[in-house]
Amino acid sequence: MNRLIDIARHIPTPDAALTLAYTPIRLLMEGRQPLELRLTAPATGDKLPIVLLSHGYGPSNYIPSKDGYGHMAQFWAERGFAVIQPTHASSRVGGLSSDAPGAPFFWRERVQEMKAILDRLPEVERQAPAVSGRLDHSRVAAAGHSFGGHTVGLLLGAQLEGEDFSDDRISSGILLAAPGRGGKDMTEESAARFPFFDVDFSKISRPILVVCGDADDPHFTTRGPQWHADPFHDALGRDDALLMLHGAGHGLGGIAGLDAKETEIEAPDVLEATKRMTLAWMRTALAVDPDAWSVACTGLAGRATELGHVVVRRR
Repeated sequence: MNRLIDIARHIPTPDAALTLAYTPIRLLMEGRQPLELRLTAPATGDKLPIVLLSHGYGPSNYIPSKDGYGHMAQFWAERGFAVIQPTHASSRVGGLSSDAPGAPFFWRERVQEMKAILDRLPEVERQAPAVSGRLDHSRVAAAGHSFGGHTVGLLLGAQLEGEDFSDDRISSGILLAAPGRGGKDMTEESAARFPFFDVDFSKISRPILVVCGDADDPHFTTRGPQWHADPFHDALGRDDALLMLHGAGHGLGGIAGLDAKETEIEAPDVLEATKRMTLAWMRTALAVDPDAWSVACTGLAGRATELGHVVVRRR
């Protein structure tokens, strides 16, 4: 029950079921402190598809960690997914030291942390007894917000100076308010500060959902909100989709945390649409329900059309 939700109710979604969570799950990492994770999953059921959720960089101290994006992870888990959230090396509260090589963004380490989770899923399950044996290691998606979208883009095949960071175990992904093209598409100052944003999205061949807010005007570029849609326009994936949310800023209505610094525009209905549409995308992409995405798109295009619109390109 959420009295703040009105229009987004017209986008169909499964009913919520009981969940359980384990935190902190710790994976030992060579030469550094352990990687800490949160795992949220349905309390019952088997062959649960997996979502790796990569947090952004953000202005808050605690949101950029395994403890942020809790309501998003909870929503997905209540509807059938096992959601794994790492505290990345870039996290202020639990990441690597600010004087360590790669600081402060640790973009390479973030990619390697996601791969380490997949390498050691049996160990993750051993630390979460009620989930052990219930995860489907063959069905994995990745989702990332803001800087997390950059991390997920690399895992899906985006390349930097010809270097491939992809992981074939991840079959599809969601880029939420992710950075667009780097280099000349950014301001001179931003291009110098973030050279690792100059990636080639055309190397992404796996299905992606790109989510943007049409009020998200980034300071990295003079191109405006459409900059965040670049991965959709450049990627070569099958049945890629762009979800443009109306009136939403970089926080997409509150994705990182309710009432958080990252949430510059609190928009409960837009946020709910984000949850429902991303869930539907993953349910179809990971073969849970082949009709979930099309049904959700119909709902959005009908009585929920003021919240956003979808562009689908089939290659």
